[in-house]
Amino acid sequence: MTHPADRSTPADDPADAPAAAGPGTLVRPGGLSAAEVAQRVAQGQVNDVPVRSSRSVPEIVRANVFTRFNAIIGVLFAVILVVGPIQDGLFGLVIVANTAIGVIQEVRAKRTLDSLALIGEARPEVRRDGQVAQIAVGEIVLDDTVLLGIGDKVIVDGEVTEADGLEIDESLLTGEPDPVHKRPGDAVMSGSFVVAGSGAFTATKVGREAYAAQLAEEASRFTLVKSELRTGIDTILRFITYLLVPTAIGLVISQWSVEHNDWREAVRRTVAGIVPMVPEGLVLLTSVAFAIGVVRLGRKQCLVQELPAIEGLARVDTVCLDKTGTLTEGGMDVQELRALDGDAQPGRLQQVLGTLAGADARPNPSMRAILDAYGTAAPEDDRTGDRTGDGDSTADGGGWRVLEAVPFSSARKWSGAQLREPDGAEAGWLLGAPDVLLPTGHPALTAVDELGAQGLRVLLLGRTTVPLDAPDPAKGLAPLALLVLRQRLRPDAAATLRYFEEQRVQAKVISGDSAVSVGAVAASLELPGADHPLDARTLPTEPEALADTAERTTVFGRVTPQQKRELVGALQSRGHHVAMTGDGVNDVLALKDADIGVAMGSGSEATRAVAQIVLLNDSFATLPSVVAEGRRVIGNIERVASLFLVKTVYSVLLALLVVFTQVPYPFLPRHSTVLSALTIGIPAFFLALAPNNERARPGFVRRVLRLAIPGGVIAGTATFVAYVLARGDHATDLKADTSVATLTLFIVAIWVLAIVARPYTWWRLLLIATMCGAFALVLVVPWLSDFFQLKLVGIRDPWTGVAVAVVAGLLLEVVWRFVRRSLDEE
Repeated sequence: MTHPADRSTPADDPADAPAAAGPGTLVRPGGLSAAEVAQRVAQGQVNDVPVRSSRSVPEIVRANVFTRFNAIIGVLFAVILVVGPIQDGLFGLVIVANTAIGVIQEVRAKRTLDSLALIGEARPEVRRDGQVAQIAVGEIVLDDTVLLGIGDKVIVDGEVTEADGLEIDESLLTGEPDPVHKRPGDAVMSGSFVVAGSGAFTATKVGREAYAAQLAEEASRFTLVKSELRTGIDTILRFITYLLVPTAIGLVISQWSVEHNDWREAVRRTVAGIVPMVPEGLVLLTSVAFAIGVVRLGRKQCLVQELPAIEGLARVDTVCLDKTGTLTEGGMDVQELRALDGDAQPGRLQQVLGTLAGADARPNPSMRAILDAYGTAAPEDDRTGDRTGDGDSTADGGGWRVLEAVPFSSARKWSGAQLREPDGAEAGWLLGAPDVLLPTGHPALTAVDELGAQGLRVLLLGRTTVPLDAPDPAKGLAPLALLVLRQRLRPDAAATLRYFEEQRVQAKVISGDSAVSVGAVAASLELPGADHPLDARTLPTEPEALADTAERTTVFGRVTPQQKRELVGALQSRGHHVAMTGDGVNDVLALKDADIGVAMGSGSEATRAVAQIVLLNDSFATLPSVVAEGRRVIGNIERVASLFLVKTVYSVLLALLVVFTQVPYPFLPRHSTVLSALTIGIPAFFLALAPNNERARPGFVRRVLRLAIPGGVIAGTATFVAYVLARGDHATDLKADTSVATLTLFIVAIWVLAIVARPYTWWRLLLIATMCGAFALVLVVPWLSDFFQLKLVGIRDPWTGVAVAVVAGLLLEVVWRFVRRSLDEE
């Protein structure tokens, strides 16, 4: 592959013949030699800053093992190992199992991210030994000659040595939206992007000295940044920690006073009271759910660069779509060449178009379509000559000659070339947007609007005698033809838009193309509101008026990059959670400011660097999968959180009741283990991974506590009542009393599980039935009942416990009815 910036450099130019391009910079036309590269690598002058897409394996292990709650459980487990027996330490094995699951799932997610990050990793082109080669970012060395083209990201800091209409967007560094024209000797900064032209620069800062290391690492890191879900869970856990300490102290004192003759029994029952208070699996299961989501999306070629992006897209209520590359495929086809001048010869026009397309160093989709259609119309020699603008580029003995070429710029909205025509005349030829090149009211614009209304892209070809470097080369332009291009709609676009409509997510199309053309494309996809497109040149500048317009309008055309950013901000000012999709450099600002940025994998490096989600297969149809995955995570973690917090509430309440009544704690650690495993641990794991398409809503903490607090109070009260009633008959048979309390708590807890698991599916009913069957086996199988010290004595006490549990379950149903009604009214 030959880079456009390299075409002016013969392959046999000596690498050791430097020439000054600017103050303090040496230009090596052939680039560094292999020996010079090796010397710089040996001196450490290489861009070897590690860019990781995920945490390292040791970091993952530390994050999952060394937690506050694991420390509490670990200490309690060590205490049980001292006082015994071992079955009272089973809760320690549960922690080990849960932590192992977390480590394994996150390592899987890390490997998925690492492999996908390599797919989307930039591979800049450099010139070495007179040859152009693609290398990894980490292989760039000081003084390397790095080549640039449209959409390329500037990887390291440097100084321009070659420029052919080179324009660089430095908005991510300076905040200024206008591209900066670069000439030899000008500085370029890593983190900026090429928006027009081509060129080359010499690397002056590499590694940690350049901005690139920080920007690239931030763009691809596997981060656990704050989200509403994580913030809510952290808030809950912080309050639990405050409540746990005084409750645990009171429990220790009470059990030592009750069991003063058997300190080992006092220790065991104290541990049994403290362990259930710790929702040890909640944070872990949240991380596992996120990690599994990353793996699932990775299999669909969707790179999630920040974990909470899964949650964020599920909360989105407005999706802003860039038409090109999102609703339409990158490719285009020439549909018609319509002459505007009766004397214009079609063959001559086709030759001009073929020459213009061939003169473009980095052809965009429109130019590629022209090249495919009319490339053979231009002489072969004309299309292979030098197009750097340094004089006469071809001499084919009477064909078209490119004297100077001006690449397409989104700011100008046209490209052109100064051509020497076969008859020897010289003229400028421009190809671009008709409404920019033609004066208002020109008759040709009527045909342009008619074609645009059909969803077609129209370019104007014209001839001018005004030099291309004049302030207004279009002045005096003679329009000769309209070139009609047909965009290729993505086959999955219509179905994806219907999905968003069904999910009450509003889709807005924001494009730089003409409003009529964009509206026609959107209307062909049956997007509501597409029949009233708005030209962004008429957008109000006042913030409130802009926000009103942004809310009521669906399709925007002729939108500048800065206006895209302003539209996203206007929607956010009205409380909307906005996602932005795009694939071009002009989408970077909007992608960066949106709540969630989604980039196409084949798009520019600029968009991939700032987006939280990258669709590596360019499939717009992947977005519903991301939304569904986010809703699965949020909805299921909410269910799981209710289970864990019900356990925490009833554990704290039981501990307080025991402290105030001075009775032995109802359970041993083994009882808490079996109850937690069958009513929370095992069911929560399956519920957290189940399908869930409920729309994400704010107020996570409030909704979880609405069920957890009354549910925990009812469960704890019912258990203590059954326990006290059982102790009234045989106060000395603590094993029988504990068995009744265990039975009562299991029934109430399984009732809570049955409420949380709604709406029912066959596997959820099977899950509940399996947990009930497992508990029944613990009661009836002799060696299991002996192992867990569970023995139901008589008939009255067990059935009293069942009756108390049923009453508690009915109270739970009443509470749930009120909770459900309040949630539906929100």
